[in-house]
Amino acid sequence: MLAILVALLLGATPSPALEGHQASAIDVTPPIEVTSSTVRDSLTYYYSRRDASAVERLYRTKARTQEDRLLCLYRLYPMTLDESYLEDIPSERGVTSSRELALIAALWAYRASVGPAWRLPTYGRRSERILGLALEADSREPYALLVRGQSLYYKPRIFGGDLAEAQQTFEQLRTRLGRRGVPGLHPFEAEVWVWMAVRRQDASTGVSLQRRLLARNPPSMFRQFLIDPP
Repeated sequence: MLAILVALLLGATPSPALEGHQASAIDVTPPIEVTSSTVRDSLTYYYSRRDASAVERLYRTKARTQEDRLLCLYRLYPMTLDESYLEDIPSERGVTSSRELALIAALWAYRASVGPAWRLPTYGRRSERILGLALEADSREPYALLVRGQSLYYKPRIFGGDLAEAQQTFEQLRTRLGRRGVPGLHPFEAEVWVWMAVRRQDASTGVSLQRRLLARNPPSMFRQFLIDPP
């Protein structure tokens, strides 16, 4: 169940009506020239602006390590819905990095969302198992927190969903992102996920928080999430 729920969430595509929104102070340019930078330098910048072609260029020309490739694939599929990005998901065997395991789990979630129905239980269980390994390796890893929070947010309570726990997980993610940069994760992304959990628990508080977040003029990707959440 985790697989399809996470995939539905992360597969949300941006609204064309929001293109051209003016950048704000929080939407800052990386400290180096992005056209010549590495995946770790530029992925957050390009993703927050919904620039799929730039992310693909990073993947094709700059992704030299498995982590770099996984970071790009994690963003490329929901931005493009190109299933070719899911054709050769790396094996989790021998992987000790919590980040890489969490990203592999997310890719299996994507695969579940587009595969035949009879494959859903297999792909879903694999995604959940790998996410468990990621959390065991490092329960504070930002990508593991993100995928876990999404699972708690979207799963029905009867299957283990818990909105309050999802909010707490996203708040942990926000704290982690506030202390250090994480490639591919803009700090505002955590703010949006906290809001999504809040609004489902208390509609009026959610509206108030949404207004405050929109007033900060977030990058276009996250503005779209606030206006038209998946």
